[in-house]
Amino acid sequence: MKTRTENFLLITVFLFIIAMACSVVYIPEQVVTKEDNLPRFSSGEELINAFKEAQKQGSGGWFGSIRTFAKSGVAVQESATADASAPTAAGGREYSDTNIQVEGVDEADIIKTDGDYIYTIAQGNLVIIKAYPADEAEILSTTKLKNFHPQELFIHNDRLLIFGTANYEYEAEPMPVGEPVEKGVAVDEMMIAPDYYPRYISVIAVKLYDISDKKDPDLLRTVDFEGSYLTSRKIKDDVYFVVNSYPRWYREYPPCTDIVPLYRDMKAGEEQKEMEPVAKCTDIGYIPPIQAQNFITVASISMTDENADIEKEVIVGSGQNVYASLNNLYIAQTSWPRYNILGEIASDSSEQTVITKFSLDDGKIKFESKGEVKGHILNQFSMDEWDNHFRIATTAGSMWGRNQLSSNNVYVLDEDMDLVGELEDLAPGERIYSVRFMGEKGYVVTFKKVDPLFVIDLSDHENPTVLGKLKIPGYSDYLHPYDETHIIGIGKDTIEADEGLIENRGLDFAWYQGLKMAIFDVSDVENPIEMHKVIIGDRGTDSEALHNHKAFLFDRERNLLVIPITLAEIPESIKKADQSVRPQYGDFVFQGAYVYNINLEDGFKLRGRVTHYDDDEVFKKSGYYFRGDYSIRRSLYIEDVLYTLSSSRLQLNDLDSLDRLEVLEFEKGQNSQGYPERYY
Repeated sequence: MKTRTENFLLITVFLFIIAMACSVVYIPEQVVTKEDNLPRFSSGEELINAFKEAQKQGSGGWFGSIRTFAKSGVAVQESATADASAPTAAGGREYSDTNIQVEGVDEADIIKTDGDYIYTIAQGNLVIIKAYPADEAEILSTTKLKNFHPQELFIHNDRLLIFGTANYEYEAEPMPVGEPVEKGVAVDEMMIAPDYYPRYISVIAVKLYDISDKKDPDLLRTVDFEGSYLTSRKIKDDVYFVVNSYPRWYREYPPCTDIVPLYRDMKAGEEQKEMEPVAKCTDIGYIPPIQAQNFITVASISMTDENADIEKEVIVGSGQNVYASLNNLYIAQTSWPRYNILGEIASDSSEQTVITKFSLDDGKIKFESKGEVKGHILNQFSMDEWDNHFRIATTAGSMWGRNQLSSNNVYVLDEDMDLVGELEDLAPGERIYSVRFMGEKGYVVTFKKVDPLFVIDLSDHENPTVLGKLKIPGYSDYLHPYDETHIIGIGKDTIEADEGLIENRGLDFAWYQGLKMAIFDVSDVENPIEMHKVIIGDRGTDSEALHNHKAFLFDRERNLLVIPITLAEIPESIKKADQSVRPQYGDFVFQGAYVYNINLEDGFKLRGRVTHYDDDEVFKKSGYYFRGDYSIRRSLYIEDVLYTLSSSRLQLNDLDSLDRLEVLEFEKGQNSQGYPERYY
């Protein structure tokens, strides 16, 4: 007879073995089937097993994002939702372009111009406008996009490319109840979808148009990828884009081809094609150690040759942020830590960001290497490539976390994505709000109560160091180069919370206030200073430029700065009260574009404001959120005319006087671009 102690020890050992087995990350036999160094699955069974192991561990992102309905087995996917000189039109006219991160690497947006015409997405339609001269401005065509929700576009000569989403019914073959599918294991009846129950998939659709005839755009090609659109970049006449896809896990033991994302490529005049797997199971790669959460596809399409092959690379993984140089594309994916039953971070777990590097060459895409750093990133501006090295700024932990005090870091990786330099523990207890890399320097803004602007020396790849810092109230959400030694920051003003409130909540924090813009002088790297600043509105004032750099229009030679503003103001009688206890939100009183003269001598001088609202009735009716189809989202100029875009109109104003010249109302379409203007 075994004693109770012996039985307890046996049970403990047994449970330990099970726990260890469940914690092992599945790594299949590495097989390389293409001429690169990306390991690929040797069989469909290995790919399925990788996802099944992730499901057992509860680490697969797809597991929490796919709803499997009892008896129907239907799965519903949830979508994850450089300052160059002004370009010149063929006629020699100057016009503004999309605000991008890297010169020569264009980014898609909801509006584009070539100096003669404006191309935009409005009310769910594609609209082409004769823009210049202003007195001849008119809408030339409105293309209705059925069963397609456009998001953003590119133009290249007489070609136009639109990214959007669509939903299609997918007719999968149901499997009879009890049919063995793997090693004698029968399918559970609860996982079977009846014949009459349709399945729907969400796709990212890419549509290529010939716009030689502006009044009648001609659709040349439509390419569908199952999944959600992450982002895209255009280099010369090739467009590279990234798609996240969840596996279609309709039954317990699906064949590999059932979970691989679907794809189709249709040319003009072709009959509707059935969708097919985007890649063979053995052509799909992975980054070891594998964490089978979902699929990521990096693809390219030519804008000049509608018959060119769609290049694509499919790997098991996911992407949250993308940075692209002229030669390489980097995808960042954060692996969040696991916690034990006590709420503590597991000893074998940590917060890491994996960066996957692909080389880009005339539409060709090739996996190069992967790197890994501690923490998570904010957005694409947290990454940069310079002198064949990759730089990345991360925050590890949470400002309010009890298990791990947040810290901020800057890492440098070589062209093989090996870590060669690191600068850790910047501003402990704070998090990164904005980053901008500029050659040998990097600028990092962190925040919790005040805004430290750190100046980082990156000239020595192996030894990044802090040169200086500036602490001021407020924070910057976006940093934009004014020149080599001056930076524009746009964010929020702040005030410190009342000490009594801090004691009651047990948190040390500050309240954000109105929108703040500043010019920083970083010529003395050890002593950066705030040269100029302007505060716009009160608490509740917002701008799309805070979270989308494409809404930011700046031209140094013209001393021009334009940003969309949703203005909230607090009555003076209320302002006199102590706002540190709990600052109040202002009432919405204006939405439109603020137009500034900007220079180093005078700072920000408001030239005037432009709005698409013809009266203030909409502001009187507004509540906590402000929604409106006439809210300005973008601005651009052609010569001396300012063009502003809302979802309902394109408006032309004289760039000097800001007098209204023309209004072009859009035809009402399938959807509106209105959205909440207040964020918290």
